[in-house]
Amino acid sequence: MDLASAPKVAPRADTAPLVVVDHVRQLYAKGSGDHLLVLDDVSLTLRRNEIVSLLGRSGCGKSSLLRIIAGLMPSSAGKVTIGGKAVDGPAEEVAMVFQTFALFPWLTVLENVEIGLEAQKVPPAERQKRALAAIDLIGLDGYESAYPKELSGGMRQRVGLARALVVHPKLLLMDEPFSALDVLTAETLRTDLLDLWGEGRMPISSILLVTHNIEEAVLMSDRILVFSSNPGRLVAEIPVRLPVPRNRLDPAFRQMVDDIYALMTARPVGKPSYGSFPGTGISMEVPRVSPNLLAGLMEAVAGEPFHGHADLPAVAGPLQMEIDDLFPVAEALQLLRFAEVAEGDIRLTDAGRRFVHLDPDGRKRLFAQHVLAYVPLAQHIKRVLDERDAHAAPASRFRDELEDSMSEDYADRTLRAVTSWGRYGEVFAYDEDSGVFSLDNPS
Repeated sequence: MDLASAPKVAPRADTAPLVVVDHVRQLYAKGSGDHLLVLDDVSLTLRRNEIVSLLGRSGCGKSSLLRIIAGLMPSSAGKVTIGGKAVDGPAEEVAMVFQTFALFPWLTVLENVEIGLEAQKVPPAERQKRALAAIDLIGLDGYESAYPKELSGGMRQRVGLARALVVHPKLLLMDEPFSALDVLTAETLRTDLLDLWGEGRMPISSILLVTHNIEEAVLMSDRILVFSSNPGRLVAEIPVRLPVPRNRLDPAFRQMVDDIYALMTARPVGKPSYGSFPGTGISMEVPRVSPNLLAGLMEAVAGEPFHGHADLPAVAGPLQMEIDDLFPVAEALQLLRFAEVAEGDIRLTDAGRRFVHLDPDGRKRLFAQHVLAYVPLAQHIKRVLDERDAHAAPASRFRDELEDSMSEDYADRTLRAVTSWGRYGEVFAYDEDSGVFSLDNPS
């Protein structure tokens, strides 16, 4: 399946767009006076009677886009319309469910659900009637007088869903609503939500879901919009035509998941062979992944039943890793030349296979060789330490250099990642209290 060029799915009902996002850009000011581009020229539509997922890794601007659509923050450029009306401030037609429940702990379940209606000046009797109906709809009948602290995570998220539905929005925005829940609770809540949607029992026109879980996107969506990172751009629109209810074990389901993994791990045209790491030299961003995770993934791929070559979805399942967990590890292994990642597969290189069978000291020596060979910032730190008489240098010196070409956040993450790798390979030492690199005890 050619996902990037796949035809757009036909809407299930009304073809008039409910939401139009038109050339939206979003920049955030940095302390240096520069701006960080988070969303770049994003345009999309959402029709009535469909569920659409925004799929991408953390940092691709999905949540920012959701807040712009909801009118919770203005875009730096472009515009959003809902039902043909431009969004300017909080949109009355929109309700939102957050990842972190966002309940008021001093209010009961009933009072939490009523809060939005109270803001709309709905009379108390009508407010209570609608709130009780919403609580019953999402399966919390009997818990009206309970407080959030008395509820499980799944029950609290149901309260958040009832609070969103009770205002009868046209559009329901969901920002990773299942990611804070355990696997079984999340699956139950997804199933219940899809049942309510399929039965037409929810008083909404469409759902826009932010996720970084590929299986979740395929399970729930009529369309999937895939975003790249740094900055966030819409790179693919994928129709999901699988019959409902969907079966994760269905070969067609598995194939779609595999295809999306392949799309998201494809090397951008014109990029260097080490993968999608923007910048060169010390300005190359490095995923913050611990050596233990790198070793763990190599061991998993080297072992049964993969023998050094595996589909990423097949690895992700047993390890219970989503794309935000798995992709940085796979990319780091690729950067260090311990693995190659392409078309949704990961294959250990000869060095990766050798690493798995070495003893702890041998692993450290091989890791150090690869860090110094393929990570320019580690080479730079080691060279500076070698050249100085005291063989020491403050971390701030290297952080300042990184901030010349990347944001403070990326600079900090990159330096911390390389510090962790260098210490594990005993390339250099680092004192957390003083913030100083040295060669005092690299072995």
